Amino acid sequence: MKKLLLHIPHSSTYIPSYEGYVADESIIQNEILKLTDWYTDDLFYSEKDTNIVTPFSRIFCDVERFENDEDEVMAEVGMGVLYERCDNEQVLREVTPVLRENVIQNYYRKHHSEFSTAVQKQLQEEGNALIIDCHSFPSTPLQCAINQTKNTPDFNIGVDPFHTSRELTENAIEYFRKLGFSWGLDWPYSGTIVPIEYYKKDKNVFSIMLEVNRRLYLEEPTNKKSNNYEKIKEVISGFLNTIRKYQE
Repeated sequence: MKKLLLHIPHSSTYIPSYEGYVADESIIQNEILKLTDWYTDDLFYSEKDTNIVTPFSRIFCDVERFENDEDEVMAEVGMGVLYERCDNEQVLREVTPVLRENVIQNYYRKHHSEFSTAVQKQLQEEGNALIIDCHSFPSTPLQCAINQTKNTPDFNIGVDPFHTSRELTENAIEYFRKLGFSWGLDWPYSGTIVPIEYYKKDKNVFSIMLEVNRRLYLEEPTNKKSNNYEKIKEVISGFLNTIRKYQE
């Protein structure tokens, strides 16, 4: 049985260093509450697969942003690879060139090196690699969100024209359709992650994103698990099994 590579970037609440932060603790904690993909390290966890979990909060360093701000659309609102503003545009921290280089070198690049190594190992052992980009999203759009539509689907499937085949996309859509869930294709969030070394270069690296609407498993706007938590965990496990069959 081939392994999936489960990339889980936004489940941690840990901030390794508070250097540069100017917002008070209550504001920082509010951002963590709002922006963390709560429990995705548990919802997507699989003993059968390779779990790549970022061990620090996205408000410290967002490993799913491009390293260079000029390549990252969210940098325009102060939420590039190193967040400088809150969702409401309030100043979160001041990032000096020295601080930026330290975080990029010791956290961002380290994470991506480990991610790339996992993909390389899978390619060597199996001939291809299939990444699942694992996320959740709030039912009410963040202020910084590009898409402000409020009638959001239960699940958001993100694809890449180079790394996501039509068959892989159709299998994902059909899985949720049969279970009666609503789904969005590249809506409200689009795309899926691939290490830069392989991005648009290696057709043997496949990737698909799954975002779970938090209303399905949390008592929003809190981070308290709802009574549906275990059910949604089972649904996600079934999704992983469905996608895993794609490799066989």
